[in-house]
Amino acid sequence: MIRLVVGLGNPGKEYERTRHNAGFWLVERFAIANGVVLRKDPKFKALVGKMEGGAAGGSAFLLLPQNFMNASGQPVQMLAGFFKIKPEEILVVHDELDFPPGTARIKQGGGIAGHNGLKDISQRLASHDYWRLRLGVGKPPPGTEGGDYVLQKPPAEEREAIDASIENSLGVLLQCLAGDLQGAMQKLHTLDKPAKEAEKKKEPEKKKEPEKEKGFLKSLFGKK
Repeated sequence: MIRLVVGLGNPGKEYERTRHNAGFWLVERFAIANGVVLRKDPKFKALVGKMEGGAAGGSAFLLLPQNFMNASGQPVQMLAGFFKIKPEEILVVHDELDFPPGTARIKQGGGIAGHNGLKDISQRLASHDYWRLRLGVGKPPPGTEGGDYVLQKPPAEEREAIDASIENSLGVLLQCLAGDLQGAMQKLHTLDKPAKEAEKKKEPEKKKEPEKEKGFLKSLFGKK
C-alpha cells in the first residue's frame, strides 16, 4: 500500500510551467480531484495534504517539497521518518527524459538516470526501493543539456501530450494507494499514447515524384 505520494518540481512562479515540474502537476491535480488541500508545513519544508480513506482503503499523504529539486529528499525523509513510512510505501512522481511526452510508466527502484531529485531522495532514504511514476517529457535536442531542457516550458503539443499521460495516471493512482500496484501498472501501460505516432504524422512527406519524372523525361529526349 502507498502511504506517501511525492510530486517533484521546483518552487516558484518561474518554474511552475517547466518540464521538471511534471510531478507537481500530477499531484496538484490529484489533490484537487479528491478534495485534498495542500498546505505549507514549515516543519517538513513542503506543501502537505492528507487523503483519508475513500476508495484507497487507507490514508495517504500528498507532498510537494518546497526545497529546490536537488534537495527534494529532505522533506521526504522528514515526513516518512515522522510517520514511520517505509521506502516501499512511497510513490515519487517525476519527469522522465527517456520517454516521449504522452508516456507514463510505474516501476519500483531502478536507476535514477541523473535525476537530481531522485538522487537526493535515494541518498536520504538510503534506499532505491520506493515506487516511481515516470512522466515522459522527451529527450533534449542535440546540443542542449538535459538540465537546461527540463527547465524550459514545453510547446503546446508536448504539454498536451504530457497532460494526457497525467490524466491516464490519475485514473490508476487510487489503485496504487490501495496497494494494487501491479494492476495499476498493467492498466497504465496499456493506456498511454507515446508521441511517436504524433511525430510521424507531423513529418512532411518527401516528394520524390518530380525527380522520377525528370529522369523519365531525360530518358525520352536523350542527352543534349
